[in-house]
Amino acid sequence: MGDRRCRPLGFLIGLPFAVLALLVSLIGAVIWLIGSALNCICPCCTVCSWVANMAMRLIQLPISVVQWFIDTIPC
Repeated sequence: MGDRRCRPLGFLIGLPFAVLALLVSLIGAVIWLIGSALNCICPCCTVCSWVANMAMRLIQLPISVVQWFIDTIPC
């Protein structure tokens, strides 16, 4: 984990992909809001909670993309 600071090239290469992932995460945020509202209205609907959990993974996608590039591309 301490080695991540040494890899600016991985960060710069991953940045355009992180911007695309940011757009996908905005869609995930909208899906999460809708899924959370539906889950509050009908708690017995387990599909809504599954959709909300998947949307949370989409929201975290930009961070995952940048971390993957930093870990994959050497100094």
